[in-house]
Order: sequence, then C-alpha cells, then structure tokens
Amino acid sequence: MTTHHGPATYEGDARPAGDGAPPPAGPPRSPARALTGGLLRGRPEDPRWARPALLCLLSATALLYLWNLSASGWANSFYSAAVQAGSQSWKAFFFGSLDAGNAITVDKPPAALWPMALSVRAFGLSSWSVLVPEVLMGTATVAVVHAAVRRRSGPAAGLVAGTVLALTPVAALMFRFDNPDALLALLMSLACYLVVRALEDGRTKWLVWAGAVIGFAFLTKTLQAFLILPPLALVHGVCAPVRLGKRLGQLALAAAAIVVSGGWWVAVVELWPASSRPYVGGSQNNSFLELTFGYNGLGRLSGEETGSVGGGGGPGGQWGETGWDRMFGSETGGQISWLLPAALILLAAGLVAVRGRGRTDATRASFLVWGGSLVTTAAVFSYMAGIFHQYYTVALAPYLAAVVGMGAATLWERRERSGASLALAAAVTATAAWGYVLLTRTPAYVPWLKWLVLAGGLTAALGLVFAGRLGRRPALAVAGLGLVTALAGPAAYTLSTVQTGHSGSIVTAGPAGASTMGGPGGGGRRDGGFPGGANPPGQGQAGPGGGVPGGDGQGGALPGKGADGRAGTAGEGGPTGRQGAGGLLDGAQVGSEAKELLEADAGGYTWAAAAVGSQNAASYQLATGEPVMAIGGFNGTDPSPTPARFKEYVEEGRIHYFISGGGMGGGMGGSGTASQITSWVEANFTKVTVGSATFYDLTRPTDAG
Repeated sequence: MTTHHGPATYEGDARPAGDGAPPPAGPPRSPARALTGGLLRGRPEDPRWARPALLCLLSATALLYLWNLSASGWANSFYSAAVQAGSQSWKAFFFGSLDAGNAITVDKPPAALWPMALSVRAFGLSSWSVLVPEVLMGTATVAVVHAAVRRRSGPAAGLVAGTVLALTPVAALMFRFDNPDALLALLMSLACYLVVRALEDGRTKWLVWAGAVIGFAFLTKTLQAFLILPPLALVHGVCAPVRLGKRLGQLALAAAAIVVSGGWWVAVVELWPASSRPYVGGSQNNSFLELTFGYNGLGRLSGEETGSVGGGGGPGGQWGETGWDRMFGSETGGQISWLLPAALILLAAGLVAVRGRGRTDATRASFLVWGGSLVTTAAVFSYMAGIFHQYYTVALAPYLAAVVGMGAATLWERRERSGASLALAAAVTATAAWGYVLLTRTPAYVPWLKWLVLAGGLTAALGLVFAGRLGRRPALAVAGLGLVTALAGPAAYTLSTVQTGHSGSIVTAGPAGASTMGGPGGGGRRDGGFPGGANPPGQGQAGPGGGVPGGDGQGGALPGKGADGRAGTAGEGGPTGRQGAGGLLDGAQVGSEAKELLEADAGGYTWAAAAVGSQNAASYQLATGEPVMAIGGFNGTDPSPTPARFKEYVEEGRIHYFISGGGMGGGMGGSGTASQITSWVEANFTKVTVGSATFYDLTRPTDAG
C-alpha cells in the first residue's frame, strides 16, 4: 500500500517534481491527446497505477449498481409518480407535485426529483430512466470521497475509501432507489470535500461553495442537510489557515450562501398564492416552513410528527429502540455498521497520530471534518424518537468510508511504531469479530462466510501487530488479507441487495433477515420488514418465477409495473394485503380492466381519479399515465383537499372516479378530511366494481345524491 505523508498544498494542486524544478518540456501534444492522456495517466505526482485503478473502481461501481436495476420496477412509487408528473408539467416539476394536476406535493422539497424528471423527459418513462440518475449519483459520490481522501492521504487510501463506500450494503440499496437520500449523500460528500479544500489553503471560495451545496441539500431533504453544520463550522473556525476575523467572515459568507441556495425556492413557495399552487404535502397548514420544522424537522427528533402514523423510539416504539447502540442493533446493523467499529478506532488513533501538529494542519482538520460528520450524524440517528428508517443510514456511508481510508493510511505509514501497528490490528480484529456477529444474524445466507471472515481477520490482525518488522511484500500481503476479510461481509450483503428488487416506502439491504424492523406494515423486501422476518398477509417470499419483495411469492409483477416496467398488468384488483397499513407503505396492484376503466375519457378530466393516500394514488397514476389526486397526502392525514373543495372539483367535472380504500385517514393529530370525503362519496355516487377493486363514478350520482 502506497501512501503519502500529509502533502503540502500548491496552487491548483500542482506539486513540484524532483528538486522543485519544472519537468523538461516534451514534444507538443494535441489538446485531445493531452486530455486523454491526463484522464488515463492522472496527476504527475501519482504512481502510474493510481488513475487506471480509480477508473476501474468507478466503472465497477457503476456496473454493480446497474446490475438487475429494473427488478425494482418503480421502486418507491410515491417518488416515481412525482417524477412522472414533473416530466409532464413544469409546474409539477418546480413544486414537486405528486400529480400533473398539481393537487398536492410530496412531503419533501423537489431537488431530488429534478434529475429523474429530466431523465424521463429525455428518455421517456421507464424504470431505468427513473433509477439510472441514482446510479450516477452513487458513482459520483464514490469519486468525491476518493478525491477528498486522496488529497490528504494518497491514492491508495482514496481507493480504500471508495471501495468501502461502494460495497456498503445500504449504499448499494439507495444508489439504486428513487428516494432523496442518494442525492443527499452526494451533496454532503461534496460539502465535506469543499470544506477540506478551504482548510488547505484558506480560500473563501471553497467555503462559499460548500455553503451553496448544503443549501441545495436542504432542498433535497430539509433539515437533515444541516446535521453536519456544527462540526464543519467548528473545524473551519478553529483550523483554517487564516486569521480569526477572516475565518468568522468566511463562515458568515458560507451561511449567506446556504440561505440563498436553499432559500430562493422556499421564498417562492411561501409567497406564491396558495390558491394557485399545489398543497404542501406533509403539512397541516399548507406551509413549507411548517413542514420543515414540524413533520420533517423537530418532530423527527421528538417523535411528535403531526399527521404521522406514530413515532416514538424506546421500548415498544414504532420505529425501533433508541440509544447509543441503535446503529449496531438487529434493525440497522447489517445496513451500515460492518466497519463502524473500525472507523471509530481509526478515527481516534489517527487523531492521536497527528497530535502535536499546528492549529492549521490540514490532515488533522480533514480527520475532524469527516469524523465529526460521522459521529454527529450517527448520534442524531441513534437518539431520534420519531420516524426512522434503516435506509437513512446511507448518510453515514461516505463519512465512514473516508475515515477508514484516511485512518488506515495514516497508521500504515507509521506501522513501525508499536502504537500504530496495534491500532491497525485492533481495527481489523473488531471488524472481523463484528462481521462474524452480523453474519450470524442471517445463518442461512452463505453460512461458511462468517468463519472465513473471523479466521482471516484474526490472522491478518496478528500479522499487523508485527507489520513494522516484516518486509514490504509480507506486510502488504497481511494488509491485503485484512482488507479482503473486512469487506467480505458487506460485499456479500451488497451482492444480495443488487440481485433483489426493492419496492415500497420502507426498504432494507441484504438478504432476508438482515433487518428485523420495518415500521408499521413492514414492506419493501422479501421478509416484509416485520420483526423476526415474518411476512404479513400477502407478503410472501420471492418465488421461483422471479417474484419481487412484497409480492405474492409466485413471481407476480410489481404494482403498476408490467413487462416493460411501465403499465400495470399484475392481475386484477386494487388494494391488497401487500400494501400494509391500508396502502400507506406500498401501492395497489392495478389490473388491466381497472387500467382501461381509468384511461377511458381521461383527457376530459384534470384527474382521472382520486384516492386516499399517496402510494395508492401513485400506483394508478403510474399504471395509466394519467393524473390521480392523492387525498390527504402520503398518510391520508393532510387536510387536502377540504371536503368543500373536493365537492367543488366534483361539481366542476374535474375528477372522474374515486378509488375506494387506502391511507390511514387520521392519527397523530392529523386531519380527518379523507374519511369525511370517503363517506360523502360512498353515500352519493355509483359504485363500480372491477375485479376486486372498487371505484365510485363521480359523474353518476345515486338517487341519494
């Protein structure tokens, strides 16, 4: 393993060759040849293998994440429907509407939807056009983490960090899925990289750019983007290589960049007349600020998310027990924690190794940036009492990977010192032991692997104790063995993840049993996300016919997904047992007859239908390509539309059908307007049954109406 000792930073990242004299000029090259040569060869100071190895890493990551991509169909149909709407209506694109009729938005700001909607506009609606942008974000995140680590610790450390990130199971899950977390992870990684650049040379522009990136991340997933602000601001305020007054001024400018980058869209939404824009989904007062600081903000910490189906951590909580060990528990451990013990050991040992350096030492500052982001985010996730899903932990993956790469390189170059070699051995021992524990949680999945990980890891750890006394080749062999055994467990879970389709609102990585908690109703994977891996009614194991998670175990298609990943042809009927929680977490199976019913004369209406709950509405919208109104938003608990407004829509002939079933209808302080609308429709309009699905024709009132 080749590393380098905390390099000095030069203008434009150019470092002098040899004794500082410029290299001799060679024959002139054409611009195209120079560009190709630079791409393949990389920086002059890097070893010849560095750039080809990076290109191989990025290519392998992209291919891994692209593998079997269409198996997930629409993935989270909640967001796929919003992507579809954004590809049909620029107004829906801007606001993040769930439907092209602009009735209601998703319960997040729209930045994560924009790349996917542009892809669908360019290539047409399909599972691939929705999900490929996520794969590209994942590959870009690996590149950013590699670049950041390479700057301080050398190309070998960058490759280790990039590989750790690419093979983290939850990363392989979310960089193939349409939730906002993929873009958030990319932007948070980029923000850390830019702060590291600012800490190297003290230039204001890097910190301002970091602020702009964090502001855009706010438009991706609101306040989660701000979790790393305290460590980033503190590290720059203390360690930046400029005088104190300038440091404070730079932080003020970065804060202004955050406000401008994230605030422009918020200002437009808040100032736009509410009557001519979609309702802000997830809020109770049609306010994005309320959504930000309530349901998506402080409510996630306290568990008091108004309109939620129930929060609360601790014993008996809906979203798992909170506490310092939450990241290691049976609900979350297999997603992210494989190298978390090693990362904490390497972070502490790395900081000890660079102690005594000056205030402005860039290597120590980089440790603090990535390590501070890791510890802060993990602490918030561990103790938040509100809605928590295992896939949130993808936010930790870039920080963890960077700390592992930097820490391993820093200790490796000091391996002749007993403290460094013992710390390396401790990190490998902890990884092997913890990998063994995690693999025992899925005893039916490659049962021999846990013994290989344990034996190989302990052997490598023993060798690392004496790494400083070994020759270069034996020492590299020992280090290689440690790296391979450390990555064997997460790599196996990652391969299981990419071989399996994932759909619904709650998804987890790894084989069946890798996570035992999925929230109310489970959903989204083979084991249904229920404690103990039990399957709720209608959520069987994937069958030999190519079944999908949450399917019927007989190889049935995804809801709203036919052979081409678009039209719903998965049998007749509407909401089924596979939805969980009344269709809250996953949508309906849409049969061909139901699809034909909704498509008939759909062009004459603003909405082909209305349904309670966003997932229910999204399934029909994706199946038909026509706007479907989601009454009550995601949970069916938002007061949108009001009963009076819904009646106006019906009287104006803007909605054709009402789809029976779906959503929660109320709870946790949410509105009960969805149940009021349902009761009014059932009492006043003609019922139409197609297969097992029930519709009400809003153009055909009954005698009572």
